[in-house]
Amino acid sequence: MLASSSNVVMTEIFASLGSNQNREENIRSAIHSLRSTFGVLRLSPVYRNRAVGFVGEDFLNMVVAFNSDATPQEIQQEFRRIEDEHGRIRDGNKFSPRLLDIDLILYGDLVCDEPALKLPREDIVKYAFVLLPLAELEPEGVHPELNITYARMWKGYDGAQELKVVDLGLG
Repeated sequence: MLASSSNVVMTEIFASLGSNQNREENIRSAIHSLRSTFGVLRLSPVYRNRAVGFVGEDFLNMVVAFNSDATPQEIQQEFRRIEDEHGRIRDGNKFSPRLLDIDLILYGDLVCDEPALKLPREDIVKYAFVLLPLAELEPEGVHPELNITYARMWKGYDGAQELKVVDLGLG
């Protein structure tokens, strides 16, 4: 587990998880890895949705939240390590099948626009499979740039992505 000091301020972190290859096993295993690394997690429901940007197997997607004193860069590094442990291949193609995809979508209310770190992640406003689980996990949370709650964002969402709840028994 990433070490934390009792004197350090913890930041609430939100990450999106997705898989469309061996998806149930990969999501379960990713949750186990995230718990081992970051401790207590809050979990959204898991949703099944069609692949976006390419023809492929349906994805399972969800959002997780946890508290950490790690930097955003350290968290991203841990996410990459977990993805790599699950066989993730980084070929540069954004729209392709995924064994496991873990994206940092929020780091507290940090707004950052650097080449290697963009927060809040634009996927929140672009994709139902990110916004709906986030809105269910943190309905009264406020988007750091748009100053609107995630529940209200979801209520006004006009995207045409069909999502179906899948029970993986994650607790």
